[in-house]
Amino acid sequence: MDTRNFHFPSFAFMFIHCFMISYAIIVRNLTTDQRALLEFKNQIFDPRNILADNWTTNTSACNWIGVSCAAKHRRVRALNLSNMGLTGTIPSHLGNLSFLDSLDLKNNSFHGHLPTEMGQLSRLKFIKLSVNFFSGEFPSWLGMLNKVLYLNLRNNNFTGEIPWEIRNLKSLETFSASNMRLVGSISASIFNIPSLKYIYLNGNNLSSNLPGDMCRRLPKLELLYLHRNEFSGQIPSSIGECSNLQNLSLALNRFSGIIPRSIGNLTKLKELYLGVNSLEGEIPLQIGNLRELQVLALDENKLEGEIPWEIRNLKSLETFSASNMRLVGSISASILNISSLKYIYLNGNNLSSNLPGDICRRLPKLELLFLHKNEFSGQIPSSIGECSNLQNLSLSFNRFNGIIPRSIGNLTKLKELYLGVNTLEGEIPWEIRNLKSLETFSAPNMRLVGSISASIFNISSLKYIYVGGNNLSSNLPGDMCRRLPKLEQLYLFSNEFSGQIPSSIGECSNLQNLSLGENKFNGIIPKSIGNLTRLKVLYLNGNNLEGEIPLQIGNLRELQVLYLDENKLEGKVFFFFLFHL
Repeated sequence: MDTRNFHFPSFAFMFIHCFMISYAIIVRNLTTDQRALLEFKNQIFDPRNILADNWTTNTSACNWIGVSCAAKHRRVRALNLSNMGLTGTIPSHLGNLSFLDSLDLKNNSFHGHLPTEMGQLSRLKFIKLSVNFFSGEFPSWLGMLNKVLYLNLRNNNFTGEIPWEIRNLKSLETFSASNMRLVGSISASIFNIPSLKYIYLNGNNLSSNLPGDMCRRLPKLELLYLHRNEFSGQIPSSIGECSNLQNLSLALNRFSGIIPRSIGNLTKLKELYLGVNSLEGEIPLQIGNLRELQVLALDENKLEGEIPWEIRNLKSLETFSASNMRLVGSISASILNISSLKYIYLNGNNLSSNLPGDICRRLPKLELLFLHKNEFSGQIPSSIGECSNLQNLSLSFNRFNGIIPRSIGNLTKLKELYLGVNTLEGEIPWEIRNLKSLETFSAPNMRLVGSISASIFNISSLKYIYVGGNNLSSNLPGDMCRRLPKLEQLYLFSNEFSGQIPSSIGECSNLQNLSLGENKFNGIIPKSIGNLTRLKVLYLNGNNLEGEIPLQIGNLRELQVLYLDENKLEGKVFFFFLFHL
């Protein structure tokens, strides 16, 4: 008992001594972290004074906004200052935060080079520096941070090549360096990191071919975004070996050759973007194997032939884009049999045949249908009004005939309607005024007749009206501008409109383009036309207008084009308004 009592003070002293040493180390380390953060604070501009009022020596750095410390050793573990509107440069002292495993400075206005001392942050796993103004060459010291899982540098001003040292990041799963000025090949760098799952390199000037063994190098790859670069050569025939790929975007490059048939092996693929390249040949029928595909974009290549019927197997497809190519034949057996489709872009091909009467029942989710500049013919189905989700419909520059079906007035979600340059005839049905969301109505160069007062001029949401080159007639209503308060462009040229231009025309305050040329308007040019201060284009030529040119035209300071010829106008051309045009 005495022995135990004798040794207790010694034991207590040793315990206290060790505790004090440990506490001193923690305090010293925390002081190191605090000093590094205060240096960081001193080099940035904080417009909302978030850090100025909070990052002070009166409180522990672990309690500062954006700072997180580890529970065990109380060292700074994470720094999150995203979306704070901060400006400035990153000091070298940041490299002293030796326990940092997460750095998030995204969506600010930081600039300058990243200090090489950041290569000392060996515990870093997450680096988020996107949407800033960092500059200089892509930092090679990033290759020293071999624990990094997530690296996002997109939307900065980095230049040069991606250094080969980046391939040392053997744990990296996500790499994002899009929308910058990077050049050169990625074969020796990015394509040598087998752990990668997500690669975002779109919007640079990267070049070279894709290596034939790309999929073997990147066995875990799920997403590859390389669009808007300078890649060239053929898409490797081995692309089908990337068995985990879900998103592939190679659009807006210089790829040539055919779409490899092996692409049909990518059965997990959800998005495929190959548009705006120089791909040729036919659409491979093996694409029909991609049952998970939601987006298929092939537009603006040199593809030809028919759309294979196998494509109707894509029961999850929502967007199909194959515009401006050399496709021919019917789409009834292929595209029009995919009930999941919402957006169809097939404009600018040589597709033909009629539209089936049950098109809306086949495509119940359809929101956009672009078929302009093809060879479609026959009548627009009277059942078109059953496409209740349709917001954008473009059938212009085809060979459709007959009338505009009255059921089109049932498309109450429609925002854009393009019917022009067909052989449609008859009146514009009054039911069209039910389209309360319609912003654009385009039906030029056809055989339309009658008045538009009861139809088009009763859609208050309209901004753009193009009905030139028809046989439309009647007067313009005096309350036209009150009926169309959002009107920006009105093209009525080459019709049979008559009567006077309403004196209330000056109330169309948003009007930028007004084309009334080649009609039968008479009377004077109303003085109120000088109130259209946003007007850029004014065609009044080829009518029976008389009297003098009103001085008020001189108020149209934005006017770029003015045609008044072939009327009965008289008097002097006033230099006052010519000086201001």
